[in-house]
Parts: sequence; structure tokens; C-alpha cells
Amino acid sequence: MQRAHEIDYTLHGDDLQLVEIELDPGESVIAEAGAMLYMENGIQMEAVLGDASGKGEGTGLMGKLLGAGKRVIMGESLFMTLFTNKGSQKQKVAFAAPYPGKIVPFDLNAYGGRIICQKDAFLCAAKGISVQMEFQKKIGVGLFGGEGFIMERLEGDGFAFLHAGGAIVEKELSQAELLKVDTGCLVAFTSGVDYDIQFMGDIKSAIFGGEGIVLATLKGPGKVWLQSLPFSRLADRMISASRHMGGGGTSKDEGSLLGGLGRLLDGD
Repeated sequence: MQRAHEIDYTLHGDDLQLVEIELDPGESVIAEAGAMLYMENGIQMEAVLGDASGKGEGTGLMGKLLGAGKRVIMGESLFMTLFTNKGSQKQKVAFAAPYPGKIVPFDLNAYGGRIICQKDAFLCAAKGISVQMEFQKKIGVGLFGGEGFIMERLEGDGFAFLHAGGAIVEKELSQAELLKVDTGCLVAFTSGVDYDIQFMGDIKSAIFGGEGIVLATLKGPGKVWLQSLPFSRLADRMISASRHMGGGGTSKDEGSLLGGLGRLLDGD
């Protein structure tokens, strides 16, 4: 028997996407705080402490507080938001991606009822999908894996929606097949995939090649989803560019020979 609400959805846009979800009367969807773009008149919004799925740590006060505490550890808001159609006919609510990229729908029924994702990838899901912490028990992953010991585990039998930066690449790994990935580019993987980190053997290449000293290793069987433009990479680029700008918002050396040479050396 399906426990998650059966929602219908439509994706809009290309690189700046939103997902519009149509709810039958009484149906609900959960979302991260601040993700909502618009909602029709019959939709009611409620802030819920901790996991808004109705499962997880339980419905009592202590269970909600425990769930909220885990969300803080994951770097998320104490509250999730529950959107319910209180009207007598179908109503729509939409959620927008926080930065350029793609929204990826996951029917958890197709992946054994569970996927693991990076902690800031979750956007929204049908009510009944549980959003919980996933501890990575290996020390190397915790110290150097970028996402640390903690990722998110989505469990249930309905639709969940993740957001990732840039283009999305889906890889199908066969038994024992190994894939090496920049740690920031990993979005999600199915529960059968073994996740670890590996040190680069050539320190010179790691330092001067700009790829860091560790890579994520993913061993099949299972599916892996990757993003071409992690937000951290975009933010680093923006911060680097701002350091070359004057107070007026343009480069102090723009238009000069020195400025052109500097941009050439920077690869701009």
C-alpha cells in the first residue's frame, strides 16, 4: 500500500527551472523553507518542526525536537514547510531552484524506496517521503569527502525532487564498476553504491592541476547522478572575480594593458 501522496508535476524552464505540483483535495507536499514560488488560493502552508513527512522520529514533541536537531546538523532550517490542498478541486503549488541548474524528479519506487543525496540538494517531495540524515561511517569520507559524514537519505514510495547546478549526468554502474568524481560534483546515488574517497597519487598534479587532493570513488552496482557546476565552484569563481573589481563594480585595470595581461594570465 502506497503511503506517500500521489502527486502530479510539471517541470518548467531549462537552466532556471521550477517544478509545478498539482494536488488533489487533501494531498500535500513538503519542501525546504523558502523554496516556494507561488501557490493557488486553495493551498494552505504550514511550518512543521523537523521532518514534515509524518514519519521519522515520531509525532511527539521530543520526536519533533530530535528531528529538528538533526536538520540543524545537516545545515538545514529547523522547519520544513507543508503545503496542503484544502479546497474542493485540484490546486497547484510551485517551487523554484535556488541557483542555475536542473530539477531532477525521482520516483523512489524505481530505486528500492531509497536514495542518498548531498545535504543541500533536496527541494521538495510528496508528503510521506522521509528526509533523514545518512552517516558516512568511513573516516576518510568524513574528513575529506566534501559532504563530510552527513548526507541526506530520502525514503518512501513517491516522488521527490532534487536540484543540482549546471547539467545533470546520470551514470549506471555495473557490479564492481568504479567511477572517480570531483567531490563537489556528486548529487545523489542509489543505496547499493559504495561511496568512499581516494587520495590523488600525484601531489604535483593535485596542487597545480586545480582538482584537489582527493576524489570521490563510487563503486557499483547502482545509479549515480552528477552535476557539472556545483554551487561552491560558482561561488568561488564569483568571489575570485570580485577581488579583481574596484568599488565601482568594474575592474580597476579594465581597458589597460596591465588589466588585459592580468585577465590573460587568469584565463579570463
